[in-house]
Formats: sequence, C-alpha cells, structure tokens
Amino acid sequence: MSDTAHPAPAADGPPPLAAPRRPDTALPPGACDSHCHIFGPFDRFPLPDDRSFTPNETPETALRRMHDQIGIARAVIVQSQGHGFDHAPLLDALRTGAGRYRGVALVRPDTPDETLRSYDAAGICGARFSFMPHLGNPDLDTVRATIARVAPLGWHIAIHVSGRGLLDMAPFIRTIPLPVVIDHMARPDISEGLDGPVTQTLLGLLETGRVHVKISGGERLSRTHAPYHDVEPLMRRLVRAAPERVLWGTDWPHVNLHGPMPDDGDLVDLLGRVASAPERHRILVENPARFFGFPMPDAA
Repeated sequence: MSDTAHPAPAADGPPPLAAPRRPDTALPPGACDSHCHIFGPFDRFPLPDDRSFTPNETPETALRRMHDQIGIARAVIVQSQGHGFDHAPLLDALRTGAGRYRGVALVRPDTPDETLRSYDAAGICGARFSFMPHLGNPDLDTVRATIARVAPLGWHIAIHVSGRGLLDMAPFIRTIPLPVVIDHMARPDISEGLDGPVTQTLLGLLETGRVHVKISGGERLSRTHAPYHDVEPLMRRLVRAAPERVLWGTDWPHVNLHGPMPDDGDLVDLLGRVASAPERHRILVENPARFFGFPMPDAA
C-alpha cells in the first residue's frame, strides 16, 4: 500500500451544514431519524469507481454530532449508491453504534446467504430499491428475486421512486409480500396539490395497511425553501391518513440536492408544525421501534 495520501474526490454538491441550529421543537426520548446516510471516512472506506455520484465525506462521527445537536437518539442508516454494494462503512457504524443504529442494505439476487445472515446479525433490517433514472432503474424480475432472498429474514422493502413513477410502480408494490416503506413521500410535484395522482396513489397504498411512508425530503419538494411551509399540507395529510405507519427522517447529508442546503433544525421544526406531540412520539419512537426492531426506550 502506498504511503502517498490520495486527495478526496471532488463532491458533486455542497456538504451539509457543519452546525445545524437547535430546533424549537422538543423531541421525545428515543427519537429516531429513520432515513440518513454516511460516507467514509475515505481513508478507510474509499468510494468505488462505479459509483453513480460523488458525495462529501460525512462519516458516522459527523452523523452522530448532527443527531446530538438536534435531539436524535437513534437512526436508520440507508446504504447509498455513493458506496455502492460495499457495506463496510455501514457495518462499521452498526458496530460503533452498539444498538443506536439499524441499517438498510443494497442487495443483489446473488448475494450469498452467509452475507445476508451477517447483515441481519449486524442490525440490517431492510433492502432498498431505487427506481430513479439517475440511479438506474432495476429490472423488476431482479427485484422480485432479491425480495425472495431476504424474505426469510423478515426484512422490510424500501422503495425510492419519484413523482409519477409511483403510478407505474403501485401495482408492483401491492404484490410485495413483505412490509414496504415509500421513501420521501414518493417525491410528488407539490404543485399538483393533495388531489394530484401521485398523492392519491400513495394514500391508496397506505390504505392497504402494509405500506409505510417516510415524511422525509421536504426540502427536496419545496418550491419556496426554508421553512418549507408549502410542504406542510402534504405532510399533514399523510400523518392524518396513517399515523401508525408514518416515519420521519432527515435524509442527511442531503446528497444530489438541487437547491439550498437545509438546516436539519429546520427539518425538525417542520415536523413539529405538522404533527402534535403525541403524533411525534408515535412517528419518532413507537413506529420506528416496531418497524425497525428498536426496543422501546422504557424497555431498553
């Protein structure tokens, strides 16, 4: 191995804010960020050459600092295509967290059973599929084969789809035999309003009783930027529709974001405006405990 240090690759966008403000909304003990990512440190976990984008270096230590600042005790770290199928950073974070984290993996149909079992033992509890043009849409037969591989582990399936892509994916989502969560509210065009086809399709999926939704990514949907008042009606509608199947996340460090970098304190206060204190307890504590397998704080 060479002693020469290699410079970090140039990121495709800005880094997250180094010091988010403390939110005005008080979060309950055991609050969970149900959707975030980590990248690096690159000297230990270099980025793969076949990555679909280049993130900033944002390791578990930086994630923990941000969470401590805004009042988060637990988190679900979602494997990103920035690190591709190299789960070493995620597995290291799960070990370091010692119960603070759960993970969501990227899995192929040919991932060995031994690897899947090791992921499960480490705290990974789901597999994610991104139906996003810039990330490369997977073949549905491949997705079905992969779901069959993780089904014996009792994992959930996370679906990342954008806008009207949900209309095409909804029939398939209804056939998934495992619990499903839709990331980032399915990223609708909020100018279509609550009666728009994407939101109505999402509400129909929630009515099945098997589909959850992450009310994350409001900063990506907003057309007015912080404090994201234009996203509030959609978030409120989803909370009222299925409060027992709503999760919340920061989506830190906000990769591939075309707009101002959000303050994660603002994102907490956005949740505070759309959900009452009892609803926030359900969204941040009860629902993640049940869905991701965290112990309830009073039983930890």
